Amino acid sequence: MDRIEAMRTFVMVVNEGSFTRAADRLDTSPQLVSKYVSQLETHLGVRLLNRTTRRLHLTEAGRQYYPRAQQVLSDIDDLENQLGDLQTEAQGLLRISAPVSFAIRHMPALLTEFQRMHPAVGIDLQLNDRKVDIVEEGFDIALRIGRLQSSSLIAKRVAPVRLVLCASPAYLARYGTPGKPEDLRDHQYLRYSYMDPDSSHSPQKWLQDNRSDNLQGMVSNNGDVLVEAAIAGAGIALQPTFIAGPAIREGKLTIVLPEHEPEPLGLYAVYAHRQLLASKVRSFIDFIDGYFGDPPYWDRFD
Repeated sequence: MDRIEAMRTFVMVVNEGSFTRAADRLDTSPQLVSKYVSQLETHLGVRLLNRTTRRLHLTEAGRQYYPRAQQVLSDIDDLENQLGDLQTEAQGLLRISAPVSFAIRHMPALLTEFQRMHPAVGIDLQLNDRKVDIVEEGFDIALRIGRLQSSSLIAKRVAPVRLVLCASPAYLARYGTPGKPEDLRDHQYLRYSYMDPDSSHSPQKWLQDNRSDNLQGMVSNNGDVLVEAAIAGAGIALQPTFIAGPAIREGKLTIVLPEHEPEPLGLYAVYAHRQLLASKVRSFIDFIDGYFGDPPYWDRFD
């Protein structure tokens, strides 16, 4: 038995005063109306209506049940209307998790333009380089950089993330420019600690495989710090061009071993559900798709 449908049928019978008129309003048969009311009474274990040949009378239980059923049905209709509005017009609070350096450099303009197009959407942007649990931590979308493992989450590839080895001209003048990967063993390495060194596809592993085991250099969990250290002459950094691009354009950093550049990573928008997606999420996914260009604007320095 569909309890909501049975409840709606009972309320219509009371409103119309007969099974026949209720059936006309519901575009069904009097027999089916009677069946729904009888099933509802059986489910509740009480009689709601006393039936005579001339009219219907609410029992005491029916008089208590009728106004509450009306309120429940009204609440359901209001809820469905509100959800329908959410599907047609993007609104509500959109919670986004994004990597720190990427978000600081590239999210403000994007989010400003998105809100200009969708003024009913509020933004809660949380910056974190760790891998957040979208469902447990209540995020609608997470932007992630890497090569994503298969999971129950939906991942939309937004842009390629190019990784380059780079160092300052002053550093290279002092210590020499590597001509082949093996030459990296003689240089200081500025390492990003969140890269997974155990992955066979990891750029960090690629660099570790082409240098000695001496651990001189610097480790940080923030790419901006490493890029600034490279500009200051501290060593060679393997960093994405969305961070290092401006310094490369301005001549503060020089790309090293460009012919041995690691395979690009990807920037992904990750979310939990494909069906019944809230319009605020769908609107953001549609908006960010292609926003950065092809190639992304931060790669236009060659």
